[in-house]
Parts: sequence; C-alpha cells; structure tokens
Amino acid sequence: MKIAVVTDSTSYIPKHIREDLHIHMIPLCVVINSETYREEVDISAADFYEEVRNGTKLPTTTQPPIGEFEALYSELAKEYDAIISIHLSSGISGTFQGAVAAGDMTENAKVFAYDSEISCMPQGFYVLEAAVMAKAGKTPEEIIARLDELKASMRAYFMVDDLTHLQRGGRLSSAQAIIGSLLNIKPLLHFENKVIVPFEKIRTRKKAMKRVADLLGEDVEKGHRLQATIIHANRVQDAAEWKAELEQLYPTVDFNISYFGPVIGTHLGEGAMGLGWTIRL
Repeated sequence: MKIAVVTDSTSYIPKHIREDLHIHMIPLCVVINSETYREEVDISAADFYEEVRNGTKLPTTTQPPIGEFEALYSELAKEYDAIISIHLSSGISGTFQGAVAAGDMTENAKVFAYDSEISCMPQGFYVLEAAVMAKAGKTPEEIIARLDELKASMRAYFMVDDLTHLQRGGRLSSAQAIIGSLLNIKPLLHFENKVIVPFEKIRTRKKAMKRVADLLGEDVEKGHRLQATIIHANRVQDAAEWKAELEQLYPTVDFNISYFGPVIGTHLGEGAMGLGWTIRL
C-alpha cells in the first residue's frame, strides 16, 4: 500500500525535510494590514515578526479552505492508496475538521485525518514519524497506532513575553493581562483537552524556563528515550543558548530548534519560548 502524508504549515517542518520525506503541506494564512500571506510559502517567520513590529494592527489568521484539501487529496489519490493527514489541535482551529470533511469527499484513496491536539514542532513529531513509517511500508493502522503512542507521552509548555497578544486574541481576559503585566508574570501555558490553558503562573522568564526544564527532567528520570524541540518566536540566540544548557543537563535527549511561525506567532507574540518533547520509538 502506498501512503501519502499531509500536514499543515503550523507543524513548521523545514521545506528540505518535507521534500526529502515527501511530506505534503497545506498552508494556513495570516492577514497583515489587509494583505493575506500563506505562511511557509509567501512569508517567513522572520519577515512576519518584522512586519508586525512595524505595523499598527494586530494580524489575524485564517484556516485553509476545504477546497484546498479536496484538490490536494484528489491529486494524491491518483498515485496513493491512502492519505494520513495530521493537523494542529481541533480545539484552536477548524483545520482538522476541514481535513475530515474533504476526506469524506475524496474518492480512490482513504483519508485518515489525525488531530495532533497540539501544534508547532510537537505536531511535527507526529508528521515525521508517519512519513518514516509510510516510507518503510507500514499500514495506515500501524501508523495511527504509533501516533497514539507518541501522543501518550507528548508534553509541551510555552511562555509569552507580552500578554497583550493573548488578550487581544481572546486567550486571556483584559484584567488578567493588566495584572500579569504589572506583576511581570510569565504565564506557563500548555495544551489540555485540545485547547491552550495556563499551567502555572511564574514571576520571571528565567524561572519559567527553569520550571519547564525541570518538567523535562522528571520524564528523563523515568528512563524514557526522549526527543525534544526548543521553539522560539524570533529569538534565535536565546533558543541556541537554551539548547546548549539543556544538552548539558540531559545528554540522553535528542534536541532540535524550531520556531513559532506567523499563524501561531500571531497569538503568542514575539519573544515567546517553548519546549516540547515525546518518546523516541
């Protein structure tokens, strides 16, 4: 059985890796000053943060039209027997539902839409695993079972530098934003039941990053072989320094660096940092 793997742009898998593993990507869009850009296609993360810094209005985001899914699935169905389509959490976007709807209309190939219940490179971990398994000739059922194994151990925590983005995007009340800013609180956030919720309130960025590192350490101590990703919103140097520190602390963990692209960055704001990890199977 020949299996295609599809994801959306919020997995932020570099283009050369997508090409090497034959991963197909459908972009979400960001609207900046009335101009619509397909992330990972029309605008890079670095250019996005530059545009936002110089703009006057907060960007907005849009999910892919179902027609884009339909067109891609129909084209893939000419060559593949099945399609595994992995997307960002259905709790923060309708992208997954779009994949399901388009899959129901696709003929000549069975579409397996998968809700990662998360986003960014932690979502990418599922995509990369699926692509490697598809290349190895595994069945869709075997791949989905493996993704569920990853999900059971998936952890991701992130902190924002500026609470106003979360507040404007409806993720945080105005009162919470004002109080948090005054007290220099860096809310540690995570996904729970498919949505973004506070995990803990921590007074400083440094303490928040240490708390996340300690949470990773708790899983390392369980003896699991882990892969981890450091995610940043236009903080390349900070991410590199944190990676070096974490590699010293946890030499058995396989670390990489990723980023919050335009769509997720719209809601978190420049300066956000995150750390996600799961088992290496």
